This record gives sequence, C-alpha cells and structure tokens, in this order.
Amino acid sequence: MTEKTSRDSSDVAGAPVILSNEPGSFAWGVLAKRHPALIQQVRDAFPYGRRQHEALDALLDEITNGVIELLGPSERDYERWADWGREYFGRSWYDAPFLWAESYFYRRLLSAVGYIGSGPWQGVDPFAPFKRAELRGEAVEEELRALDALAYAPSHERATALLHASLWGNRADLGFSISAGESGTSDAATSALVADDSATLWQLLPAGTSATVAVVADNAGRELIPDLVLIDHLLEHGHAERVALYVKPYPYYVSDAMTADVVDCLRRLTQAPGEAGRIGGRLWKAMAAGTLEVRTHSFFCAPLPYEEMPEDLRVGFASATLTILKGDLNYRRLVGDQLWHPTAPFADLTAYFPGAVAALRTLKSDVIVGLEQGALDTLERSGAAWRTSGTHALIQVRR
Repeated sequence: MTEKTSRDSSDVAGAPVILSNEPGSFAWGVLAKRHPALIQQVRDAFPYGRRQHEALDALLDEITNGVIELLGPSERDYERWADWGREYFGRSWYDAPFLWAESYFYRRLLSAVGYIGSGPWQGVDPFAPFKRAELRGEAVEEELRALDALAYAPSHERATALLHASLWGNRADLGFSISAGESGTSDAATSALVADDSATLWQLLPAGTSATVAVVADNAGRELIPDLVLIDHLLEHGHAERVALYVKPYPYYVSDAMTADVVDCLRRLTQAPGEAGRIGGRLWKAMAAGTLEVRTHSFFCAPLPYEEMPEDLRVGFASATLTILKGDLNYRRLVGDQLWHPTAPFADLTAYFPGAVAALRTLKSDVIVGLEQGALDTLERSGAAWRTSGTHALIQVRR
C-alpha cells in the first residue's frame, strides 16, 4: 500500500471518513439491512452444501452480532487484508470505515460460498443468476429496440443520448429515448443532473481524434450494455481510436462487471435485431482488432481510494486521453469516501489523478463534491433524499 499524500492527511479531520455507526444513516442501512438480505439471496440462488451454509451462517452472525475477523492465513490474499484492516479487526463492523467494511464483506462472502478456494464451487459467481436474469428481461429488450431510432439521429443528439444512457445505468431507457422525439424525457434527464460537465467531456474527445479512452466499468447487465453502446459510438464516430475497458477481477458489490459479464452483454447485443445487433458486431470485431481491450487489476477490489492506486495502474490511466469512471463506488474511491462539503472543488480533490478524468454517476451514497451553492440550496430545500435515492446524477470532468 502506498503512502497517503499530504492532501489525505491534512483534510481527513475537516472531512470525516464515513462510518456506519449512526443508526438510520445510509451506511448503517447497508450493513444492517442490505448485507444480511444479500446473504439470504445468495443462499437461495444456489444448491450449496452444508459447508457453504454453515459459513454463510457464521458470516451473518459476525456482521450482526460479532466483531470483524481476519481471513484465514491460508487465503491467498491474507497478507494484503491483514495490512489493509490492521486497525479494524476485533472491532464492530459498524466502527470501520464504510468503504472498507463494504469491500471486506464481499471478500468474506466469496470465501463463505467457496468462490475462492480449491473446492467444487471455485470460480462460480454467486451473483451470476441476478446478472443473467436482468439481461433476459423485457426492459433490456425495449432499450435495445430504442437504438433503432437513435441510429438516424444527428450525431450530436445521439452522442448526448448515449452519454445519458451510460450515466443513468438502469434507467437506460430514459437515455436512449432522448433523441427519439421524446423531449419531455430529455428535459427530465437534464433537470435531474446536479452537475453537468458534458460539454467539457466532448471537448476532450473531438471527432477525428487519435485519443485513447479508459472506461472503468461499474455494474454488469442492464447497466453495462449502455456503456458498451457508448464505447461503440466513441470508436465509430472518431472520438476515440482505442478504448480500454476496465472490469473487476472477481465478483464484487453484487452486480459489478467482470470479463464474463462483458462477454454476456456482447452476446446479448450481437443476437439482437437491428441497430443493437450491428453495434454488437462492431464491438466484437473491435475486441478482435485490439481497438477495444478489456483489462482488469486486483486494485479494483481493494478497499482503498484511487489516490492509493499502484504504479502500474497509474501508468495505464496516464496514457489515456480521458479516463471515465462509472458509478457510485468509483466516485467514492475517486474523491474519497468522506463527508466533504458539497461545494468542495471536484478539480482539487481529483488533482492527484494521472490525466483528465470524468465521473459519470447516479447518486446512491452520501458523498458529493463540486456543486454550486445555489444548486445545493435548491436540493436541500426539496426535502428529498437526493444524495442516496438514485433520482439525481452528475457528469463531472477535470481536465
């Protein structure tokens, strides 16, 4: 683990790290309600044997009634987690930093079901049934059909629609419909943005450029398809010459994308009729030609902010014209999972990042920076849970 910079050490006191020990808070709800429910869902999704059931029972008891236990010394990443969690083992899960506790929960869940190990369940993604069910759903069918109308829209309108589709993820139908004559939908998408630096994003990627774009994926399934469609647009219309798509090395946060999920989504696209099928075919060929490359790194499943990324990953991002970070977890890791004042400058908190960076994020946690005071006042007066409900989103860019 790299040393923290002076920005970390000087600002932590002014922006407390988010914990989960405040009953009723969003972070508390994740540990107290979402994680126990997920254990039950995973248990029900597979015909696990006694060993897995006992391990899941023990994990449930630990997160609800016990203290944080260290991985077994035979686990392949024992030493890394021993280092990352040396301040937290033996303490309540609720007293550890929220980002760390969430990450460690998923790592422990993989051990409990035998994903990591040498037994018969090794490598069996415990979240695969949820991802695949979503891909087979009618909502995806409708969203892929909507691409037919977008195929004939002016390039700038199509670019806006596909950027919004990638931004909104599981509300992708909203984004795809923007250029299909549904102005009300377009207005709704725009008004729900708490920050919109999309003009800067496109300025960094003018048509005809030789740019390399890095896209750090978030969720699989219905949210990854719009990311792939946006990547196709970047390549097909000359906004990028090459795209590196970064995914997780193993199952994480239920629906986070791995290489297998990319393949599932590409197959879903290629098997679809019309424009969706054509997009899938182009992406398949792009992977074969190397203009679209899937990459991964163990750091993507580490409980650390991007400021502590290893040197090889830093070099990879530095070589990109623009790095696009998708989703809420990537945002938390980008700016730090801390209670910053919402008007803290996004550019300042991401100045360490090696090169231009863009965040496309639907708001689903407490962390937020880079807002104008007037916009913040309006949001606070609304009385809505705008930070965590997924009803608002942002596009923030630092050149």
